[in-house]
Amino acid sequence: MKTTTDPRHRHRVRLMQHLYSSAVQNRPDTFVTLIWEKLSTIDALVAKAAPEWPIDKLNPVDLAILRLAIFELTVDKSTPYKVIIDEAIELAKEFGGENSSKFIMAPWETSSRIPPSDPFHESQPLPRHHAVSG
Repeated sequence: MKTTTDPRHRHRVRLMQHLYSSAVQNRPDTFVTLIWEKLSTIDALVAKAAPEWPIDKLNPVDLAILRLAIFELTVDKSTPYKVIIDEAIELAKEFGGENSSKFIMAPWETSSRIPPSDPFHESQPLPRHHAVSG
């Protein structure tokens, strides 16, 4: 992340916020539909990344950040691996709890529990065309 005004960072912030909101409402809004369609596979990777934490026990902000990062790593693939991880850590520092950044960083520190490969059978870019007020 260059600055908090970087448009790519702001876009990730909005995606993370919409993922959080969609999880609370238990239905996706149109801004995160592509991510939501892959949620069962993404959540399986989240469970693999944090085996000691069941999905329903995770901090919802941390879960939204992990879901976004895993989607970018495994489906979108338009951003370098290191940038995705750095952005996820920055989001955790900005929006998460006291230990969120350490929690978000842990899966990638411990021998890459989440591989940057495509467990899905297609790739689609992140939705970048939606206007979101905020």
